[in-house]
Amino acid sequence: MKSKSYLYSIVLVAVIGGLLFGYDTAVISGAEKGLQAFFMGAQDFQYTDFWHGFTSSSALIGCIIGSAMSGMLATRLGRKRTLVLAGVLFFISAWGSMNPETMVLTKGEPSMTLFVIFNIYRVIGGIGVGLASAVCPMYIGEIAPSGIRGMLVSWNQFAIIFGQLVVYFVNYFILGDHIAPIIESIGGGVNQILNGAEAQWAIAEGWRYMFGSEMIPAGLFAILICFVPETPRYLVSIGEDSKAEGILTKINGADEAKSILREIKETMTVKTEPILTYGVLCIFVGIMLSVFQQAIGINAVLYYAPRIYGDMGLSDPMVVTVFTGIINLAFTVVAIFTVEKLGRKPLLIVGSLGMALGAFGVAFTFGNENLQLLCMVSIMLYAACFMFSWGPICWVLIAEVFPNTIRGAAVAIAVAFQWIFNWIVSTSFVPMANSLGYWVVYSMYGIICVLAALFVWRLVPETKGKTLEDMTALWKGKK
Repeated sequence: MKSKSYLYSIVLVAVIGGLLFGYDTAVISGAEKGLQAFFMGAQDFQYTDFWHGFTSSSALIGCIIGSAMSGMLATRLGRKRTLVLAGVLFFISAWGSMNPETMVLTKGEPSMTLFVIFNIYRVIGGIGVGLASAVCPMYIGEIAPSGIRGMLVSWNQFAIIFGQLVVYFVNYFILGDHIAPIIESIGGGVNQILNGAEAQWAIAEGWRYMFGSEMIPAGLFAILICFVPETPRYLVSIGEDSKAEGILTKINGADEAKSILREIKETMTVKTEPILTYGVLCIFVGIMLSVFQQAIGINAVLYYAPRIYGDMGLSDPMVVTVFTGIINLAFTVVAIFTVEKLGRKPLLIVGSLGMALGAFGVAFTFGNENLQLLCMVSIMLYAACFMFSWGPICWVLIAEVFPNTIRGAAVAIAVAFQWIFNWIVSTSFVPMANSLGYWVVYSMYGIICVLAALFVWRLVPETKGKTLEDMTALWKGKK
């Protein structure tokens, strides 16, 4: 018998992986200044802007590795066991980032060795993020009925943004009445701490609690994911047709389950095919969806929100960051309830143009005290438009646009490009903003947003209402 509660409970567990994705990538926003001040105390090397940029984005190196491995692991281990592995990696990273000296070095003594160990733990967490970012939407996409697949995959993006919002609150409450360090550049990538004594707790302990807080959701995810089923499409690929039919029956009802199983088997006559079987355009569209999702510059806001609001001259950047997170969450809900009604392409095009307007607004108002409110509104518009468009819809399309027989490898390639460009944007933002100014950086993002709209209009197929098996015929017709 068809059971919506069964389907929703499975999806709820899977989207915790998305929550961890958001939590892990955004935890650095509150911890980065305390961490920077901590490593500035090292005696055996000089912790410059370059090294801090590397530390702030080192998890993204792991994300590239994890996403690149995701296709192979999802094909060999299955979607479920790959997600279990991701949960374990999240937990190890959270524990190690909180106590990188454990069993090796004296606590509280910054050094090059400790710097390396800390970043290794962050890379481990990044591998977990990379795996989850590719496999969570793949898992939901393969288990959800076609009529509500877009909505359910969008819940993964909601969980990502919710994870970011949760960690904004967690960072805010961990800091509490303590004072964050104020760091001033003295040139050549070198900085000084202006309030070291007052900010001592944040420098010595605050960042540790922020990273360590992730152990709670990571442990919960690693346990709960053990109780969800494998996806029917993966089970068919390994010859477990009866198990696949049982799961499909619980989700879709007996009659529809037989029809879906027949369609899956017809497109699974071979388990895998060469990646270019359906043409270069198929892979190009998937890659460029990922590239544009990052090249439009959203993570310059998500990762550095407190720093940006501080540079604007706002008195309490963390409070404004939390408020921005609430707005982001609200607009992600817009996508969830419109993606099946309006379709994927209209949301992406409208969102791209709205982001362009917000980016150009920031470019022309940043640094002008008389236009401070307009600048803040422009940043929030820029982020909000991303949240109902490129944030969730990119993941929906990546989860459903590829044919069954190349999905694992194709998703891995697309998501790897996403993390590569995430790393490029994240590591380049602060140096570019300092050297070229916010005017140039946000003007560039605005132009890329316009190009993204044109790309979607001309090349991206609409997948609303189509089954995953329909993708085989769609791309064969475009060869």
